[in-house]
Amino acid sequence: MTTQQLAENIRRKKSFLCIGLDVDIDKIPPHLLGAEDPIFEFNKAIIDATHDLAVAFKPNTAFYEACGAKGWLSLEKTIHYINHKHPEIFTIADAKRGDIGNTSAMYAKAFLSDLGFDSVTVAPYMGKDSVEPFLAVKHKYTILLALTSNEGASDFQTRTSDGKPLYQQVLETSKTWQNSENLMYVVGATKAEFLVDIRKIVPDSFLLIPGVGAQGGNLADVYKYGVNSNVGLLVNSSRDILYASSGEDFAEKAREKAEILQKQMVTLLQ
Repeated sequence: MTTQQLAENIRRKKSFLCIGLDVDIDKIPPHLLGAEDPIFEFNKAIIDATHDLAVAFKPNTAFYEACGAKGWLSLEKTIHYINHKHPEIFTIADAKRGDIGNTSAMYAKAFLSDLGFDSVTVAPYMGKDSVEPFLAVKHKYTILLALTSNEGASDFQTRTSDGKPLYQQVLETSKTWQNSENLMYVVGATKAEFLVDIRKIVPDSFLLIPGVGAQGGNLADVYKYGVNSNVGLLVNSSRDILYASSGEDFAEKAREKAEILQKQMVTLLQ
């Protein structure tokens, strides 16, 4: 999928909603626990109920890895289901990888080639040789952690060196890497006031924005300061949608939550 196709899908659906499939086995509705693969059955129901409202799905791989081999199989079945049933959906492996070059090449193969995700999240701390193996995969995207919404983000990301905060140096330096046109960036919704400066550095890039909803980010502010000519935003919501109900109506209630966000997006996109 190209970014132009993603932008067209945003306009067509009147949505820039990304749904995070961060499935905690302890929060799955009890009636699913007897299934052969409760995690996949949960995901399948969420996907079927919300695919017309979302332009992206983002499984956080930690929730699957924590379940061992069975969890990895659930992740594999989930991405294959999305790619087969809803190929217009942009998929993100929220894996936050980043290691020396030959290791990164294997991570890139695992997520982008073997599993078939459209993109993967990557940490920039080890520099270009840890990121460029991801960028080398054709027709795929690397979503670089830039300015996150967690409490500890200020430990490093906003610290100033040579007159610039570290996150700005990350953005500027990443643009010099080979195949940097395949970069997207993570910017937390709770950091919406930083989006003006971020857009000065990466005006055309897509931004993955977590933190709307449970973490308190404001959708209108994110749009106001972060939108570009292609919209250029993927706003993620996970817990608010996934766990709207623990009953047999969980998928229906998840859709209702997703629809609230999507309707707000319709208003903003007008």
